[in-house]
Amino acid sequence: MSTPQATSESTVRSLFGPDAIKSLIRSNIREYGMLIALIVIIVFFQIVTDGTLLKPVNLTNLVLQNSYIVIMALGMLLIIVAGWIDLSVGSVVGFVGAIAAILIVNYKLNFVLVMFICLVIGGLIGAWNGFWVANIKIPAFIATLASMLIFRGLTLTILGGESIGPFPVGFQRLSSGFIPDPFGGQGIHITTLVIGALLSAFLIYRGIASRRKQIRYKLEVSPMPILVLKYTVLTAAIMGLCWLMATYKGLPNVLVLMIILIGVYSFLTTSTTLGRRIYAMGGNEKAAQLSGVKTVRLLFLTFVNMGLLTALAGMVFTARLNSATPKAGNGFELDVIAACFIGGASASGGIGTVVGAVIGALVMGVLNNGMSIMGVGIDFQQAIKGLVLLAAVFFDVYSKRKG
Repeated sequence: MSTPQATSESTVRSLFGPDAIKSLIRSNIREYGMLIALIVIIVFFQIVTDGTLLKPVNLTNLVLQNSYIVIMALGMLLIIVAGWIDLSVGSVVGFVGAIAAILIVNYKLNFVLVMFICLVIGGLIGAWNGFWVANIKIPAFIATLASMLIFRGLTLTILGGESIGPFPVGFQRLSSGFIPDPFGGQGIHITTLVIGALLSAFLIYRGIASRRKQIRYKLEVSPMPILVLKYTVLTAAIMGLCWLMATYKGLPNVLVLMIILIGVYSFLTTSTTLGRRIYAMGGNEKAAQLSGVKTVRLLFLTFVNMGLLTALAGMVFTARLNSATPKAGNGFELDVIAACFIGGASASGGIGTVVGAVIGALVMGVLNNGMSIMGVGIDFQQAIKGLVLLAAVFFDVYSKRKG
């Protein structure tokens, strides 16, 4: 008969022994590998920039500079998971920004009405791409490459090679505004801390509820100590970020928008039938069709969704620049696609998470920001980002072979 002490030691070995740790790492490497890499990159640049990276002002700039990439990455993730790609997003950003500028500056339309019009235009552009890919069966690479050229040309045409701006303050606040603080904190933005605490509490609640559901269905779950450690670190990170921003101007409006979108798309991909069908379509389209999934309509809708998010990102980017320029959005498609792949999405479809895509976008953003602070030239920046992308895809291929 075993003693209580022996039982306790056996439990500790089962939770924290070498075999348990190896199993935990193996089962979570895709989910947490790039998060660990992001933390390492942040620590590295925080050291080499003498603390500049995590200063409140620079953190705010980091959010504003990468907000439109994160927004588009949410839509691109669904397309990549479905097994396709969209090369037109950079050109659509420039085109939507040009339309917004003409309507607001030249025709003096209310910016709220213009934002609605631009979202409709973005949805129609997504429907255009979706029609050629889903209905006519033209490969997405070719169809969206054609759209990239079409909308880049249209942008140059309607702008006439000139920039248009500035915009009303209300429109600028979409990108450069901050949430108000009704608590009236002196030197500290109290509302930012309250939002951080509520967000942390919500994530902990969701994590516990998800674990209980997995146990109910007799699925494998992480040990409770690991779960406690995970949410302790997560809460510390959220509250630390909120504290730093609270000492400046608080949370930018666009960050709140991003948090809402991340929450919506995380729920869509993990807790809805629609999300499961997108993954099933990307994993095996023929099997999904035999299961009753209307893959043509579903693929069409993923491109419409991409168009809507691209239009939103285009307005955020244009509001940040305070003008529409002929070259707006150049190369954005590469950053967006790279963010998804770096975040763990599979090039063959069926695999990828919203959180992973956001982490991938943050990796790209921190690399850009950190290297700029260090004075690294744009040529070397591009080369380094290319190597990071190649390493991420190699990891994807290698993990599949090992699996």
